[in-house]
Amino acid sequence: MPKIDSNPLILVDGSSYLYRAFYAPPHLTNSKGEATGAVYGVINMLRSLMKQYAPTQMAVVFDAKGKTFRNDMYQDYKAHRPPMPDDLRTQIEPLHRIIRALGLPLISISGVEADDVIGTIAHQASQEGRAVLISTGDKDMAQLVNENVTLINTMTNTIMGPSEVSEKFGVGPELIIDLLALQGDKADNIPGLPGVGEKTALAMLTGVGGIDEILASPEKMPALGFRGSKTMPAKLAEHGEMLRLSYELATIKLDVELEQNWQQLNVTDPNRDELIKCYGEMEFKRWLAEVLDGNHQQTSTANTSEESETSKTEIEANYHTIYTETELEQWIDKLNKAPLIALDTETTSLNYMEAQLVGLSFAVAPGEAIYIPLAHDYDGAPVQLDQALVLSKLKPLLEDPQLKKVGQNLKYDMSILANVGIRLKGIAFDTMLESYVFNSVASRHDMDSLALKYLGHKNISFEEIAGKGAKQLTFNQINLETAAPYAAEDADITLRLHLHLWPRLEKEPELAKVFTDLELPLISVLSGIERDGVLIDSMMLGQQSEELARKIDELEQKAYEIAGETFNLSSPKQLQALFFEKLGYPVIKKTPKGAPSTAEEVLVELALDYPLPKIILQHRSLSKLKSTYTDKLPLMVNPKSGRLHTSYHQANAATGRLSSSEPNLQNIPIRTEEGRRIRHAFIAPEGKQILAADYSQIELRIMAHLSQDKGLLSAFAAGKDIHRATASEVFGVDFNEVTAEQRRRAKAVNFGLIYGMSAFGLAKQLDIPRKEAQSYIDTYFERYPGVLQYMEETRALAAEQGYVSTLNGRRLYLPAIKDRNAMRRQAAERAAINAPMQGTAADIIKRAMIMVSEWIHQETQGEIKMIMQVHDELVFEVESSQASHLKTKVCELMAQAADLDVALIAEADVGETWDQAH
Repeated sequence: MPKIDSNPLILVDGSSYLYRAFYAPPHLTNSKGEATGAVYGVINMLRSLMKQYAPTQMAVVFDAKGKTFRNDMYQDYKAHRPPMPDDLRTQIEPLHRIIRALGLPLISISGVEADDVIGTIAHQASQEGRAVLISTGDKDMAQLVNENVTLINTMTNTIMGPSEVSEKFGVGPELIIDLLALQGDKADNIPGLPGVGEKTALAMLTGVGGIDEILASPEKMPALGFRGSKTMPAKLAEHGEMLRLSYELATIKLDVELEQNWQQLNVTDPNRDELIKCYGEMEFKRWLAEVLDGNHQQTSTANTSEESETSKTEIEANYHTIYTETELEQWIDKLNKAPLIALDTETTSLNYMEAQLVGLSFAVAPGEAIYIPLAHDYDGAPVQLDQALVLSKLKPLLEDPQLKKVGQNLKYDMSILANVGIRLKGIAFDTMLESYVFNSVASRHDMDSLALKYLGHKNISFEEIAGKGAKQLTFNQINLETAAPYAAEDADITLRLHLHLWPRLEKEPELAKVFTDLELPLISVLSGIERDGVLIDSMMLGQQSEELARKIDELEQKAYEIAGETFNLSSPKQLQALFFEKLGYPVIKKTPKGAPSTAEEVLVELALDYPLPKIILQHRSLSKLKSTYTDKLPLMVNPKSGRLHTSYHQANAATGRLSSSEPNLQNIPIRTEEGRRIRHAFIAPEGKQILAADYSQIELRIMAHLSQDKGLLSAFAAGKDIHRATASEVFGVDFNEVTAEQRRRAKAVNFGLIYGMSAFGLAKQLDIPRKEAQSYIDTYFERYPGVLQYMEETRALAAEQGYVSTLNGRRLYLPAIKDRNAMRRQAAERAAINAPMQGTAADIIKRAMIMVSEWIHQETQGEIKMIMQVHDELVFEVESSQASHLKTKVCELMAQAADLDVALIAEADVGETWDQAH
């Protein structure tokens, strides 16, 4: 490998890399659906070059618009190339902006190609002894290589000097043009010499010399002995002029008129503000964070009473730490007079049931914030105000419904304050939810991500002040000189984010309504559900764990018998060796690294023909139940409440659905006996029962409403079993003669189409031939043409506007809806069809939760408590004596949560356990 000068003049073939980056994965888009992959690829390469060589001189060269002198020489030059794709064309301008913002000279000269510009600069610099490094993927550039000029291909990580050119092409740099001319070039439409390929061209060049020598001595060809050598003299005589033209077309110009010479191609300081703007628009978050982090300006005037040095921040800020009662009174007066206050709690844990309050921060205007420390207890910590005193003085304003508050994930702060006897009221905004409703897929919705995306500001991260891993400090252990600016910034940035996001939401009335009518009131509902928790029978779960352990052991023994050896059933490598080497199972799918896959979908397919994969699946299922639920749930019971407390997440699922964690209540399986037994361990306290209410076929009812299909509407209006009705239509049998198997298949069709299932997928699910599955789908659409029309119109609308909406106006943006990659585009189309139904169902259950919660607080006397939400189901604890009446009322309220053209029906039952009530 040639040695590269420590500080070469680097010339980048921007056009070459632009196209290569465009067609190479990943095909990135930003949240607006704008293609960004080519920009990312080229900038990534430039950053790599700059990091590796730290050049003082560098230029990025692009082809200019329009024809070049080669088109005048030969009108078919590059004539067959397709026009530039639109989603590549749109990336050129932002790419050029970023390159210039990086401080790199950018050159584009009309009438010539980037190769010619690079060739001219390289030639001039080389003549004066300057080391030149040309970054390109274009083989034509090999003609420029000499003792001072080297090529580097960053995509293949290869470097070529003169000897490497000879080794790769079979001739040195001085004969590369001749080689290209003889062979021709399909990509550029250079004709070459008919019938001459690489081997023949090399034989001619090494046997006689360059094109001038070949055309001057055609009689030497037969003696070279290559195939067709005897007829070559006649071919040269016939096509000699075309060969000379090919030589001219393949020759890179070395005398382009330049506005600046190579000595002026100096790398300058980056334009930081422009980079922040460009990276923000492209949503290159890591690079944006690097720019912000590497260039923090100490412009903050933040201070503490200890007159400590503040952390670096990029925003004008005036932060104070409150240590005296006088300061507290002054700020309480400010808070009471403010039109809107941002608040944040600092605690010892993310677990709202275990966290201890350490301090509170407030902001009343951008840059004007305080931190009130209450429980920092490290050695040498300053004296802080008494927590009981502070909370007693803050309680009236925190519980004042007229004093508007904004926070980031206020549900957590609400629970923390509830733990110290404060019922937070006046919740007017939540920046996490504002971001989520504005665009659920634009970014993550945590404060650090939002600050980067919308404010171009890098927050002080928790790890910066607390450390990482096992040695990470809790907030009470962090020095106040460090902790106070971090805490105050949280409140300040929350307020700034709101002032940025809310005007955007207000411009979209439907989105604003989703925020104000659904997401905002749900905060209080979910906080209450979380803190109330649910009662479980830990002893029962312990017994289930023992039973599962025995079944798991039995499955392992069966697996060993079939395999004829012992092995780790959870090891993909051991399964690969056993399945595909020893037992000779067919390879259905491979991993990204090329190994046979043992993923669940593969095992499901293999299990149709072989017993061992079926046992492995059963083993995996039971092992997951044991580790995730029967073993873990008893350990998660809160020692103070004696109950299990999950966390619900409003801003996770793109469609608007709630999710839960620690534990995840949404994923407890109910299709197996073992899974249902876990629900049996969710129990009612003495004197109470569990009431579970869920919607009947809600997504199919929404489909009927959205599609306005007459067949679906009439079936629901008649109160028919929709799966039996579908079976009757698809299989052409009387409604009353539908068999259980026909209903099962119709149910698979109904739900499969909602989720965009293909004939292949349906065939797999029902274990029937693909042709038969397709006939089911075709017949379905014949009987329910409104559904097909809805799907087609929804796909078209999604492609046109880039998003789909629920009945309430919630949007799901689909960045991949126009993706060149068919798989990603089809996935986006499936999401476009499903999201309005799944999202509308999510909106309905949220509305139901709010309505039921209002009724519970206003009209009941503690005889009912909402304790869980799982998909389309609400779960309650109720007084046993009131169960019948409460069941009826809950179902009535849930049925009123939406106004559809079909009846919205909720069904409920009661029992001593969740399983009995479901």
